[in-house]
Amino acid sequence: MAVPTGQVSMQDIVDEYGGSAPHAISEYYSKGNAPSSGEIQVHADFQGTSNYVPISFTGGSVATSGDYKIVTFTSSGTWAVTAASGAASNTVDYLIIGGGGNGANATGAGGGGAGGMREGTVTASSQNYTITVGGGTSNSSAVGITSTRGGNGGNGGGGASGGSGGGGGNNNNAGGNGPSGGYGGGSGTSGQGNSGGNGAPGNSAAGGGGGGKGGGGQAGGQRTHPFGHDGRGYTAGVGGGGSSSNVFGGTYAGGGAGSSSQTSPWSTDNVSGGSGGGGNGGSGAGTSGSTNTGGGGGSGRSGSHAGGSGLVKLRFKFQN
Repeated sequence: MAVPTGQVSMQDIVDEYGGSAPHAISEYYSKGNAPSSGEIQVHADFQGTSNYVPISFTGGSVATSGDYKIVTFTSSGTWAVTAASGAASNTVDYLIIGGGGNGANATGAGGGGAGGMREGTVTASSQNYTITVGGGTSNSSAVGITSTRGGNGGNGGGGASGGSGGGGGNNNNAGGNGPSGGYGGGSGTSGQGNSGGNGAPGNSAAGGGGGGKGGGGQAGGQRTHPFGHDGRGYTAGVGGGGSSSNVFGGTYAGGGAGSSSQTSPWSTDNVSGGSGGGGNGGSGAGTSGSTNTGGGGGSGRSGSHAGGSGLVKLRFKFQN
């Protein structure tokens, strides 16, 4: 509501700006268009004014959606805030995604885990907030919240832990180290992501997929026939799926796929990364995680397998 644009009564001012009875006009200095001292002109200083002063700010890329402003940072910067007052809210929704982990540049290796993905609300105050948007393998942070970078995929070892864990590498010693003889996937951070898939045992086995916000990475495949190739048993693990944002829309934080030493028909040459920016893997060239999604990099024999950069989004109400 606002004070009427026509005749203004003392009760109209009280209804909009509050106060303590018995009311005096001096109680409303600096309200509406009134001065901080001296004479107050009831009509001129209060007609059409409102006690709704939303957050004001500088920094980031700004969009409007209904009654909300959405501020997006695709690179590091500063969000300079003057807090809301009156009936306006200082509640800020946030989406913070860390940079994805790297996929290993080798055969039978693990895909990169997605960067941690966190959503929630904070109460903003008047200050300069430092916004850090992590590149691949780097944390992102804003408004006092940090999302952890994704874990790198394993090459001849286990995947690294992170927001989501990297996929484990295959183990040339079929009886070797880690779950089922292959190297284990890295662990994810609670509330931010999931674990990477295990690598498979054996000298031609495949690496696991990196974990994503929406699910863990798939384990790498190995042959089951004792004397030779069989089916597509050497296929690398698919990256874990990402997660959609109910507040901001879009899907983010998918894990990268693992790699295999075998080509078609004994494996799948192109294995998909997880939805939400995870890089592809398989027995060909891996691909990097997508920019500003926190997607993990895919593992492959050649090419670039870096994790995708992170993202920060902030939303607050600017009108009723």
